This record gives sequence, structure tokens and C-alpha cells, in this order.
Amino acid sequence: MADRLSQLQDAVNQQAENLYNSIGCLFNSSAPCSFDKSGKTPSQNENPDDMIEHKRVFATVIARNAKDIDALIESLPSEDSSAELQTASMRVLEQEGEEAAQRLQRGIDRGNSLSLWQVEGSKTED
Repeated sequence: MADRLSQLQDAVNQQAENLYNSIGCLFNSSAPCSFDKSGKTPSQNENPDDMIEHKRVFATVIARNAKDIDALIESLPSEDSSAELQTASMRVLEQEGEEAAQRLQRGIDRGNSLSLWQVEGSKTED
């Protein structure tokens, strides 16, 4: 669980960084406001098409990161999950693993017996 919590913390930090940078992008692309009565505003430094693309990229990154955060939160164990339930779940998984290992071993043994039969059959033909 600590690993998922670390991933969640990293994702939240990344989202904060994305939001901070997107605010900077919006600040740079916004029209300046003049407090004097002349109404003159300084010229923009960046191409408006570039700023539109930056806004799209930030919107996409923020939305994707929000989905990742949501998925990480959903993957955390619920409050209903207790040590007894987790232990029981682990026992079931261990039993299923043992059964799968036995099936695999039977398949290996069967494959070995078939290959031995083929080797023995080719020796009698010589």
C-alpha cells in the first residue's frame, strides 16, 4: 500500500506542478490591464497560435493526470478491508497458486514422458 501512496503523492505533486505552469501560461498570454487612463497596453511577446497549443497541451496533461490520480485512489484498499480479510484473500491466492503449480508440473511430466517415448521409439527404429 505504501507504494501506491507514494505513487499518489507523486501524481498529486505532478498535478500541482502542471496547474502552476498552466497558470503561468495563462498569465503570459492574457492581455495586460492598464491602470492609467490612456488605455495603452504593451505588446504580446509570444505568438497567439503557440499559446493556444500550450493551453491545449496543459489541458490534456491536467486531465490525464486527474484520471491517473482517480485510478490510484480507487486502487487503495477500502476501510472495510481488515487484516483478517487480507489474510483470507492471501490464503485463497496461495491455494490457487499451488494448484496452478501442480497443473504445470503434471504438464511438464507429461511432456517429458512423451519426449522419452519418442526418443525410445527412434532408438528401436535404428
